[in-house]
Amino acid sequence: MVGTTAREAAAGPVRRSDATRATILAAARERFAADGYERATIRAVARDARIDPSMVMRYFGSKEGLFAAAVGIELHLPDPAGVAPEEIGRTLVAHFLALWEENDVLTALLRVAATNPAAAERMRGVLREQLVPIARRVCPDPQTAPRRAALCTSQVLGMALTRYVLRFPGSVELGRDEVVDWLGPTLQRYLTAAAP
Repeated sequence: MVGTTAREAAAGPVRRSDATRATILAAARERFAADGYERATIRAVARDARIDPSMVMRYFGSKEGLFAAAVGIELHLPDPAGVAPEEIGRTLVAHFLALWEENDVLTALLRVAATNPAAAERMRGVLREQLVPIARRVCPDPQTAPRRAALCTSQVLGMALTRYVLRFPGSVELGRDEVVDWLGPTLQRYLTAAAP
């Protein structure tokens, strides 16, 4: 019984620490999404999280460290093995639309990446680590995978920028199925067509 209490006592600070970290990250995501990287401050994040600013610094070291942790992105891209080869473009577009509509972190990262080198590198890392491997698995020549993934990214980010950040009426008014119908064949061609 004493051993159990000791374990629980030892686990208590860890759980509080994890909860504090999660609270800070949630506040940071909202603040970066609302204000962008340049205008968001450690003090504002701390105020939103209802903690002292020194705690934010203790956990993340700097604004850059906080941003990097807050925008950690796992795209959970679909496994191409489970998708009909002729449907990979449409499947990816539908997946990205769902991500953008359910995750403010991606919108925050897109806003910030245009002007902040750390955010831009984060975006490049997502492309390199998550989309290029998918392209390698489906394209006819794996050596062209980085270029093909970059072309796909240009389409997906262009739509995200005009639909979720700049809110161009033509992009916003498109239904999800329409976006898939327009962009799906383009991603399909980028990924599976013979290189020019």
